[in-house]
Amino acid sequence: MGGFEAVILAGGAGTRLRSVVSDLPKPMAGVAGRPFLAYQLDYLVASGASRLILSVGYRREKIMEFFGDRYAGVPVSYVVEEEPLGTGGAIRESLRAVCGESALVLNGDTFFPVDLNGMLRTLHANDCGLVMAVKELFRFDRYGTVVMVKDRITGFRAKGLCERGYINGGIYAVTKAITTLFPDRQAFSFEADFLEQQVGRIGVVPFCSDAYFIDIGIPEDYQRAQHELPLQGGEKR
Repeated sequence: MGGFEAVILAGGAGTRLRSVVSDLPKPMAGVAGRPFLAYQLDYLVASGASRLILSVGYRREKIMEFFGDRYAGVPVSYVVEEEPLGTGGAIRESLRAVCGESALVLNGDTFFPVDLNGMLRTLHANDCGLVMAVKELFRFDRYGTVVMVKDRITGFRAKGLCERGYINGGIYAVTKAITTLFPDRQAFSFEADFLEQQVGRIGVVPFCSDAYFIDIGIPEDYQRAQHELPLQGGEKR
Protein backbone atom coordinates (compact mmCIF):
# COMPACT_ATOMS: atom_id res chain seq x y z
CA MET A 1 0.00 0.00 0.00
CA GLY A 2 1.35 3.42 -0.89
CA GLY A 3 0.27 6.90 -1.68
CA PHE A 4 -0.87 7.81 1.83
CA GLU A 5 -1.44 11.28 3.26
CA ALA A 6 0.53 12.18 6.38
CA VAL A 7 -0.16 14.86 8.96
CA ILE A 8 2.82 16.11 10.97
CA LEU A 9 2.22 18.17 14.12
CA ALA A 10 4.88 20.86 13.76
CA GLY A 11 3.44 23.75 15.75
CA GLY A 12 5.33 23.29 19.01
CA ALA A 13 7.46 26.09 20.45
CA GLY A 14 9.99 23.82 22.15
CA THR A 15 10.17 25.79 25.39
CA ARG A 16 12.14 23.04 27.16
CA LEU A 17 14.80 23.27 24.44
CA ARG A 18 15.33 27.03 24.68
CA SER A 19 18.59 26.52 26.55
CA VAL A 20 20.10 24.70 23.55
CA VAL A 21 18.01 25.84 20.58
CA SER A 22 17.42 29.37 19.31
CA ASP A 23 13.95 30.84 18.84
CA LEU A 24 12.67 28.18 16.43
CA PRO A 25 9.71 25.81 16.22
CA LYS A 26 10.75 22.60 17.92
CA PRO A 27 10.66 20.49 14.70
CA MET A 28 13.17 22.91 13.14
CA ALA A 29 15.76 22.26 15.85
CA GLY A 30 19.03 21.45 14.14
CA VAL A 31 20.29 17.86 14.25
CA ALA A 32 23.70 17.32 12.69
CA GLY A 33 23.21 20.34 10.46
CA ARG A 34 19.64 19.62 9.33
CA PRO A 35 16.23 20.40 10.81
CA PHE A 36 14.80 17.50 12.80
CA LEU A 37 11.70 17.72 10.62
CA ALA A 38 13.74 16.91 7.50
CA TYR A 39 14.56 13.47 8.89
CA GLN A 40 10.86 12.83 9.45
CA LEU A 41 9.92 13.92 5.95
CA ASP A 42 12.67 11.77 4.42
CA TYR A 43 11.21 8.78 6.23
CA LEU A 44 7.67 9.60 5.08
CA VAL A 45 8.71 10.08 1.46
CA ALA A 46 10.72 6.84 1.48
CA SER A 47 7.65 5.05 2.90
CA GLY A 48 5.44 6.19 0.03
CA ALA A 49 3.73 9.38 1.18
CA SER A 50 1.87 11.10 -1.63
CA ARG A 51 1.04 14.26 0.33
CA LEU A 52 2.49 15.90 3.44
CA ILE A 53 0.28 18.11 5.62
CA LEU A 54 2.19 20.17 8.18
CA SER A 55 0.25 21.59 11.12
CA VAL A 56 2.15 24.77 11.97
CA GLY A 57 1.84 27.61 14.45
CA TYR A 58 4.75 29.13 16.35
CA ARG A 59 7.30 30.74 13.97
CA ARG A 60 5.63 28.90 11.12
CA GLU A 61 7.41 31.04 8.52
CA LYS A 62 10.65 29.19 9.36
CA ILE A 63 9.07 25.87 8.37
CA MET A 64 7.24 27.21 5.33
CA GLU A 65 10.30 28.97 3.94
CA PHE A 66 12.50 25.90 4.37
CA PHE A 67 10.18 23.24 2.94
CA GLY A 68 8.04 25.24 0.54
CA ASP A 69 5.19 23.54 -1.30
CA ARG A 70 7.08 20.40 -2.35
CA TYR A 71 9.64 18.17 -0.67
CA ALA A 72 11.56 15.51 -2.59
CA GLY A 73 8.83 15.64 -5.23
CA VAL A 74 5.95 15.25 -2.77
CA PRO A 75 3.36 18.06 -2.37
CA VAL A 76 3.44 19.87 0.98
CA SER A 77 0.37 21.65 2.43
CA TYR A 78 0.11 23.73 5.60
CA VAL A 79 -2.65 24.02 8.18
CA VAL A 80 -2.02 27.13 10.27
CA GLU A 81 -2.91 27.50 13.95
CA GLU A 82 -3.55 31.20 14.43
CA GLU A 83 -3.77 30.48 18.15
CA PRO A 84 -2.76 27.32 20.04
CA LEU A 85 -5.26 24.50 19.54
CA GLY A 86 -3.50 21.74 21.45
CA THR A 87 -2.65 18.45 19.78
CA GLY A 88 -6.33 17.58 19.42
CA GLY A 89 -7.40 20.82 17.79
CA ALA A 90 -4.42 20.67 15.44
CA ILE A 91 -5.29 17.11 14.39
CA ARG A 92 -8.95 18.04 13.87
CA GLU A 93 -8.09 20.93 11.57
CA SER A 94 -5.46 18.90 9.70
CA LEU A 95 -7.80 15.95 9.11
CA ARG A 96 -10.23 18.36 7.46
CA ALA A 97 -7.51 18.98 4.88
CA VAL A 98 -7.05 15.24 4.19
CA CYS A 99 -8.59 14.18 0.88
CA GLY A 100 -9.01 10.48 1.65
CA GLU A 101 -10.85 8.69 4.45
CA SER A 102 -7.73 7.82 6.44
CA ALA A 103 -4.32 9.28 7.16
CA LEU A 104 -1.21 8.91 9.25
CA VAL A 105 -0.62 11.41 12.05
CA LEU A 106 2.85 11.96 13.55
CA ASN A 107 4.16 14.04 16.41
CA GLY A 108 6.71 16.53 15.11
CA ASP A 109 9.22 15.98 17.92
CA THR A 110 9.65 12.20 17.77
CA PHE A 111 11.34 9.90 15.28
CA PHE A 112 10.11 6.30 15.24
CA PRO A 113 10.53 4.65 11.81
CA VAL A 114 7.83 2.00 12.03
CA ASP A 115 6.24 0.26 9.05
CA LEU A 116 3.72 2.95 8.12
CA ASN A 117 2.07 0.92 5.39
CA GLY A 118 1.73 -1.93 7.85
CA MET A 119 -0.09 0.44 10.20
CA LEU A 120 -2.51 1.40 7.43
CA ARG A 121 -3.11 -2.25 6.55
CA THR A 122 -3.84 -2.94 10.22
CA LEU A 123 -6.29 -0.02 10.31
CA HIS A 124 -8.18 -1.25 7.27
CA ALA A 125 -8.21 -4.88 8.38
CA ASN A 126 -9.68 -4.20 11.82
CA ASP A 127 -12.94 -2.78 13.07
CA CYS A 128 -11.27 0.20 14.69
CA GLY A 129 -10.89 3.93 14.34
CA LEU A 130 -7.23 4.20 15.24
CA VAL A 131 -3.99 2.23 15.22
CA MET A 132 -1.27 3.44 17.58
CA ALA A 133 2.43 2.69 17.18
CA VAL A 134 3.81 1.51 20.50
CA LYS A 135 7.35 0.84 21.68
CA GLU A 136 8.49 -1.43 24.51
CA LEU A 137 10.88 0.25 26.95
CA PHE A 138 12.65 -0.92 30.09
CA ARG A 139 13.15 0.93 33.37
CA PHE A 140 11.93 4.41 32.49
CA ASP A 141 9.94 7.21 34.11
CA ARG A 142 9.61 9.86 31.41
CA TYR A 143 6.55 8.39 29.69
CA GLY A 144 3.17 7.01 30.60
CA THR A 145 2.31 3.50 29.43
CA VAL A 146 -0.49 1.90 27.49
CA VAL A 147 -2.63 -0.93 28.86
CA MET A 148 -3.19 -3.71 26.33
CA VAL A 149 -5.60 -6.63 26.46
CA LYS A 150 -5.10 -9.06 23.58
CA ASP A 151 -5.17 -6.96 20.40
CA ARG A 152 -6.65 -3.78 21.86
CA ILE A 153 -5.42 -0.84 23.90
CA THR A 154 -7.85 -0.48 26.79
CA GLY A 155 -6.32 2.30 28.88
CA PHE A 156 -3.35 4.39 29.86
CA ARG A 157 -1.20 4.65 32.98
CA ALA A 158 0.34 7.92 34.14
CA LYS A 159 4.08 8.60 34.18
CA GLY A 160 6.04 6.88 36.90
CA LEU A 161 8.94 4.50 37.29
CA CYS A 162 8.19 1.48 35.13
CA GLU A 163 10.40 -1.59 34.87
CA ARG A 164 8.91 -2.71 31.58
CA GLY A 165 6.07 -1.36 29.50
CA TYR A 166 4.80 -0.08 26.17
CA ILE A 167 4.67 3.63 25.44
CA ASN A 168 2.70 5.62 22.90
CA GLY A 169 5.17 6.15 20.05
CA GLY A 170 3.41 9.26 18.72
CA ILE A 171 2.29 7.82 15.37
CA TYR A 172 -1.33 7.04 14.54
CA ALA A 173 -3.16 5.61 11.56
CA VAL A 174 -6.64 7.09 11.79
CA THR A 175 -9.95 7.25 10.02
CA LYS A 176 -11.41 10.73 9.58
CA ALA A 177 -14.60 9.43 11.21
CA ILE A 178 -13.00 9.65 14.67
CA THR A 179 -13.43 13.42 14.55
CA THR A 180 -17.13 12.95 15.32
CA LEU A 181 -16.07 11.90 18.84
CA PHE A 182 -13.73 14.84 19.41
CA PRO A 183 -14.56 17.20 22.32
CA ASP A 184 -16.82 20.08 21.36
CA ARG A 185 -14.26 22.85 21.87
CA GLN A 186 -11.56 24.53 19.86
CA ALA A 187 -8.44 23.57 21.81
CA PHE A 188 -7.89 20.21 23.46
CA SER A 189 -5.31 17.50 24.05
CA PHE A 190 -5.57 14.56 21.68
CA GLU A 191 -4.04 12.31 24.31
CA ALA A 192 -5.73 13.40 27.56
CA ASP A 193 -9.05 14.75 26.30
CA PHE A 194 -9.70 12.29 23.49
CA LEU A 195 -7.70 9.06 23.61
CA GLU A 196 -7.96 8.57 27.36
CA GLN A 197 -11.66 9.41 27.39
CA GLN A 198 -12.77 7.55 24.25
CA VAL A 199 -10.41 4.58 24.12
CA GLY A 200 -13.26 2.14 24.73
CA ARG A 201 -15.49 3.61 22.02
CA ILE A 202 -13.12 4.10 19.11
CA GLY A 203 -11.31 0.77 19.25
CA VAL A 204 -7.55 1.37 19.47
CA VAL A 205 -5.30 -1.32 18.02
CA PRO A 206 -1.59 -1.36 19.01
CA PHE A 207 1.11 -1.64 16.37
CA CYS A 208 4.17 -2.90 18.21
CA SER A 209 7.59 -2.04 16.84
CA ASP A 210 11.13 -2.35 18.16
CA ALA A 211 12.38 0.33 15.74
CA TYR A 212 14.70 3.09 16.89
CA PHE A 213 12.86 5.74 18.93
CA ILE A 214 13.85 9.23 20.04
CA ASP A 215 11.91 12.20 21.42
CA ILE A 216 13.85 15.48 21.23
CA GLY A 217 11.62 17.27 23.74
CA ILE A 218 14.29 17.60 26.44
CA PRO A 219 17.89 18.82 26.06
CA GLU A 220 19.48 15.50 27.02
CA ASP A 221 17.71 13.56 24.27
CA TYR A 222 18.13 16.40 21.79
CA GLN A 223 21.89 16.13 22.30
CA ARG A 224 21.73 12.37 21.91
CA ALA A 225 19.91 12.83 18.60
CA GLN A 226 22.91 14.72 17.19
CA HIS A 227 24.88 11.48 17.06
CA GLU A 228 22.16 8.88 16.65
CA LEU A 229 19.63 10.32 14.22
CA PRO A 230 21.93 10.72 11.21
CA LEU A 231 22.44 6.96 11.35
CA GLN A 232 18.67 6.39 11.26
CA GLY A 233 17.30 9.15 9.07
CA GLY A 234 17.97 7.89 5.57
CA GLU A 235 19.49 9.83 2.71
CA LYS A 236 20.04 13.55 2.84
CA ARG A 237 17.68 15.39 0.48
